[in-house]
Amino acid sequence: MPERNDIQNLSHLGQEETSYTFEYDPSLLETFENSHPNRDYFVKFNCPEFTTLCPKTGQPDFAALYISYIPDVNMVESKSLKLYLFSFRNHGGFHEDAINTIVNDLVELMNPRYLEVLGRFTPRGGISIDPYANYGRPGTKYEQMAETRLLYHDMYPENIDNR
Repeated sequence: MPERNDIQNLSHLGQEETSYTFEYDPSLLETFENSHPNRDYFVKFNCPEFTTLCPKTGQPDFAALYISYIPDVNMVESKSLKLYLFSFRNHGGFHEDAINTIVNDLVELMNPRYLEVLGRFTPRGGISIDPYANYGRPGTKYEQMAETRLLYHDMYPENIDNR
C-alpha cells in the first residue's frame, strides 16, 4: 500500500514516549484522510475512562463517552483523540458543557457529515447525568438525521443498576 502524505503529518502516533497534557487542549487533535469518502459509514469510539472536574467543587467526574461519526474527507486519529480527552482531566466544566465542547471541537476539526457524543456519567449525590449532543451538516440529509436521532436518542434507557 502506498504511503499517504497525511499519515506522515501525525505527530502523536508511533511516538515511543507520550506526553500527557492535564489542561484542556483541542490542538492535540489530528486528522488523516478518509480512504472511503464515497460511502457513508459510522466510526465509533468507546471511551470508558473519561474524567473532568466539577467547576464548583473541583471533585472528579467520571464518564463513559461514546463518540460516533460519519466521516467526509477527514477522520480523527485515535491516539490524538485519546490525548485530547485526557486533557479534560483538570478542566472544570459541567457534564453538558464537556459533551458540547467535544462536539464543537470535532466538528471544527473534521467537518464530518454527522457526529454524536453521549456521556454516561457516574452518579454523584444519587443522580447520574447522561448528556447527548449531535451535529448534522446543515442543508444535507445529515441535518435531518441529527434532528431525528436527537428526538429519539433515549427511547429505551437502560436500567440504572450497575453504576
